Amino acid sequence: MRSTRSRRAAAAAVAVPAASVLVVLGGATAASAHGTMSDPPSRVYVCDQEGPEHPQSDACKAAVAASGTQAFYDWNEVSLLNAGGRHRELIPDGQLCSAGRAKYRGLDLQRADWPATKMSSGPQTITYHATAPHGGSNFEFYITREGWDPTQPLRWSDLVHIQTFTAQNPTTFTKWTINIPQRTGRHILYSIWQRVLYSDEAFYTCSDVDFGGTTTPPTDPPTDPPTDPPTDPPTDPPTDPPTDPPSSGTWATGTAYKAGDQVTFNGATYKCLQAHTALTGWEPANTAALWQKV
Repeated sequence: MRSTRSRRAAAAAVAVPAASVLVVLGGATAASAHGTMSDPPSRVYVCDQEGPEHPQSDACKAAVAASGTQAFYDWNEVSLLNAGGRHRELIPDGQLCSAGRAKYRGLDLQRADWPATKMSSGPQTITYHATAPHGGSNFEFYITREGWDPTQPLRWSDLVHIQTFTAQNPTTFTKWTINIPQRTGRHILYSIWQRVLYSDEAFYTCSDVDFGGTTTPPTDPPTDPPTDPPTDPPTDPPTDPPTDPPSSGTWATGTAYKAGDQVTFNGATYKCLQAHTALTGWEPANTAALWQKV
């Protein structure tokens, strides 16, 4: 008996001719170009390779819990059909990895443990895997700014442009050499594949990379020794610092939650399992990786 993965792959193969007919009959109404970064691999590609039914890394387990398995069988469809270059207009901050689509919301999880590819500055060869390559396409490549925090939402303002290749005719595996700027620690290599001829479709990828090291410490530490403490102790003992109770109330988008916070949603109480900023589609009842019903 074939595995679930084999059956789904066979079903996708059978569906290809029908999709092709739709393209012929309906013009640009059906998505027909598909792909993602394979080196360094994008988040969706990594979790597909691990196996959507039994992912290995904690990040992929959480992403599958948030999105379901089908999103990772459809690893080559993190796209917007009618983008037409309006990427920043259509995709909100914090949802760049999912292209703003709830189906792929697990890709936007703010974690510092996504499987990452080691990378260094200077010329680097990257590879894009296109299962349905189309000519007349533009490919844009970005990297997160120095000092970017992977536990915070990825925003458009966090991206630094590296290079754009226009009028490209990609093959199944297309390679480019791009010049990576100096970075330390974990970052995201972000790409946009914008079709130009016959379609406004665009594809988006987040590839986690690690340059090693951490945030650079100050280069000039203070040289003066600390001053002597006062000889007379304070007359009043210090009061205990106030403690901040965990966030509570009704769950709301745009709110930053930390582990242990409790909220109510649709009459039920939930406890936060990992720190994140709430986004539409990440309601407690829908994201077992983020919330646990109390």
